[in-house]
Amino acid sequence: MHEMTILSGVLVDDAALTLEELARACGVEPDWVVRRVHAGILGGQASVQLTAWRFRSGDLLRARSLLRVERDFDANEDVAALVVDLSDEVRRLRARLHALGFD
Repeated sequence: MHEMTILSGVLVDDAALTLEELARACGVEPDWVVRRVHAGILGGQASVQLTAWRFRSGDLLRARSLLRVERDFDANEDVAALVVDLSDEVRRLRARLHALGFD
């Protein structure tokens, strides 16, 4: 059976991952990332030469969240994006409530 190595660590926002590095960090094929970038549910910035994408730490976190929802719930990419977006919004709202003293 194929053994998968999971990479973990902390990215600083100034660091950028290539398409291949992001795919490897998520344990997916680069095509998985490309499809989600083209669908507009995963970010990625074109490099100066426009020959490669660069991904930030937020993109890695979102990609891992999308993948988790897709795998855990057998969801398609659009449903996964909606779930991740709603989860992010709930987190932001809870943080605002906490900051206002409503716990």
